[in-house]
Parts: sequence; structure tokens; C-alpha cells
Amino acid sequence: MHPHDGSPSLFSLVSFAREHRKNPTPSERIFWRAVCQKQLGVRVRRQHPLHPFIADFFVPSHRLVIEIDGGSHESEAARLADSRRDAELARTYGLRVLRLAAHLVEVDLTAALTLVRRALRA
Repeated sequence: MHPHDGSPSLFSLVSFAREHRKNPTPSERIFWRAVCQKQLGVRVRRQHPLHPFIADFFVPSHRLVIEIDGGSHESEAARLADSRRDAELARTYGLRVLRLAAHLVEVDLTAALTLVRRALRA
């Protein structure tokens, strides 16, 4: 963390992202298997640092961030924080954010991938 602004350093973000790549959530693991190696026709990066955040998945060629949201994102406070984060990614980097429920990825991966394909065409 920077002592003055409270945001993490890029070094700590990279380290944190590396750890998350080694230990993905079950839904992130399922999603990654479906999109790695250009299976969607585009390169997808996982746990990609976008200071001061880490995107679950990032498609640089389409400026698209894909977030897999588990139960911790269901509260009103979490939804507000996610909304602020999405707005900051749009403002700072010109990115769009697609949020997928972890449950959807786990029970209907085809539907989740359909949403991703639509976002890639938009």
C-alpha cells in the first residue's frame, strides 16, 4: 500500500494476482478452462492487474473486463463498491466490465459464455 493514498503498489498487485492465478475459485477455474488458449477466438488474461485493481479476466483486444462474482458480491454495499470500481475502470482505462455470477458459471457455463460472446460483439 502507498502510505499517502492507501492504494496498493503495482508490485503488491502483481504478487497478489500471481497468488490468485495459483489458487482460483472453483468458478474461475471452470471459466478459465473454457476461455484459455483463445477458445473464444481472443486472448484472455486472468488475474490481470489494472492499478489499483485486479481483473478476474481481461480481454485486451476488446477492452473488456470479465468479473466472476461470488456470494461476497451480493450485499448492497458490495454492489455499490463494484459499481464504483466499474466506473473507475471505464474512466481510467476506457474499459467495459461484464459481471457473471459464479453460480451461473458453475451450473450453466454455456449461458455464461453466450453472455461473454455478446459482450465481445458489442
